[in-house]
Amino acid sequence: MRSNSVKRGFERAPHRSLFKAMGYIDEELNRPLIGVVNAKSELIPGHIHLDTIAKAVKEGVRIGGGTPMEFPCIGVCDGIAMGHVGMKYSLATRELIADSIEAMAMAHGFDGLVLIPNCDKIVPGMLMAAVRVNIPAIVVSGGPMLSGKLGEQDVDLNTVFEAVGAVKAGSMTEEELFKLEESACPGCGSCSGMYTANSMNCLTEALGMALPGNGTIPAVYAARVRLAKRTGMTIMGLVEQDIKPRDIMTEKAFENALALDMALGCSTNSVLHIPAIANEADISIDLDIVNDISEKTPNLCKLSPAGPHHVEDLYMAGGVQAVLNELAGEELIHKDLMTVTGKTVGENIENAQILNREIIRPISNPYSKTGGIKVLHGNLAPDGAVVKQSAVASEMLVHRGPARVFGSEEDAFNAIMDGKIRAGDVVVIRYEGPKGGPGMKEMLAPTSAIAGMGLDKDVALLTDGRFSGATRGASIGHVSPEAMEGGPIALVEEGDIISIDIPAGKLDVEISDEELQRRRQEWVMPEPKIKHGYLGRYASMVTSASTGAVLKNIDR
Repeated sequence: MRSNSVKRGFERAPHRSLFKAMGYIDEELNRPLIGVVNAKSELIPGHIHLDTIAKAVKEGVRIGGGTPMEFPCIGVCDGIAMGHVGMKYSLATRELIADSIEAMAMAHGFDGLVLIPNCDKIVPGMLMAAVRVNIPAIVVSGGPMLSGKLGEQDVDLNTVFEAVGAVKAGSMTEEELFKLEESACPGCGSCSGMYTANSMNCLTEALGMALPGNGTIPAVYAARVRLAKRTGMTIMGLVEQDIKPRDIMTEKAFENALALDMALGCSTNSVLHIPAIANEADISIDLDIVNDISEKTPNLCKLSPAGPHHVEDLYMAGGVQAVLNELAGEELIHKDLMTVTGKTVGENIENAQILNREIIRPISNPYSKTGGIKVLHGNLAPDGAVVKQSAVASEMLVHRGPARVFGSEEDAFNAIMDGKIRAGDVVVIRYEGPKGGPGMKEMLAPTSAIAGMGLDKDVALLTDGRFSGATRGASIGHVSPEAMEGGPIALVEEGDIISIDIPAGKLDVEISDEELQRRRQEWVMPEPKIKHGYLGRYASMVTSASTGAVLKNIDR
């Protein structure tokens, strides 16, 4: 056992004495030691209940013959951090999470890890750590929030963000907004649409790193607690067989995750996180691979914000395994891959069925023949940009309009709220990339304001930052190279005509190469917005969004 390094032999008597100071007895220390990484906090609705999940996991570990040892993990609530300096820290915490779990796992000699995340950066951060330390590991999330109800209407967090724009436009009163605020998020769990948290929890199933149901069983269902107990039991089998994350998260497993991503219409943030997780296994997932898989994988689901359904509906319709089984029928999924269940992907999905073909469409009748995410290239994004095409109105799939240029999210949001953006405009928000932000802020406030004011079918948004999974409309993010690196987005001027063709994968500013070169020679890099502290260090080390915004590695 790996834990023998901290407990076996007379030389480790001091170590055992410290364990015994915490109440552990010899019978417990003689068993495999399992680290239970709990992201529970009183700051995130998706994490407020993770003590219940951790308790169930630990019961499962003990049933399986192991000794669980719990330790904490940080997490930022993207919704609460949205629209102010806090959002600069969100993506950056992914690396902190991975680093801290690596430190704890290696320092204490665990035989295995159970990872308990739920939201946004916490899921990929934990998966990055699992690949890096490469000891037996398994994930169980806290589960999705139920959608809210306001009269007969299903509502969610995105509904509230968009309602802010509706109040500004005069189509909703502040009293109506307050009623919505009280109803939209009815309890614990990751926000109920196919936003980043639920996207990553579903993709974790496809990667083979979680038991079936991880992505979709609602947080408040007893089935979620049962899943946590089963997860605790399952880690003991992985330890016994020494099945490690790199045995499971192979290149083909990442292709499975991307195929599911396209079928579900997941958050564009998955295009940051999947390459970052793969990078830890020395596997390269670039934007060309994303586009190739999107081109051949149909979009089968329209979950909020792309459509009216929520993750609880996906669960009742058969969940992730039913979607994988539908894709497997057209050989779009690798079925022979190992998973944490001890069975292959094919064995896991063989009995999965679509129970509601309005929620999960058959491949014979998809929403579109290509996937939910599209990568765009052109003279404005030589290294690529990303859009959630499944959430774009048909009227905006092809668009041409004048650039309205802003150097920060705040400036753009204020212009939108002041009525300075008109139908046909292309809002360009720059110097918000991984280096320029720093931290590559999500832009849910401006996109929601555009939608709430009824302009989502008339106005495009373009940024070297990123958009929340709750965003809908022609919102194009991850423009690379970013402005802070002198990318073409830094050279756009007010009134330049920008041409967007999402089906063709094109994103261009209609000026000559000579004019771009002239502007490039005149461009001067601005002073960094933040020079000190964690974000200052992060900005000096982070790479492009096109490579997952990972930190530079001295070994690579």
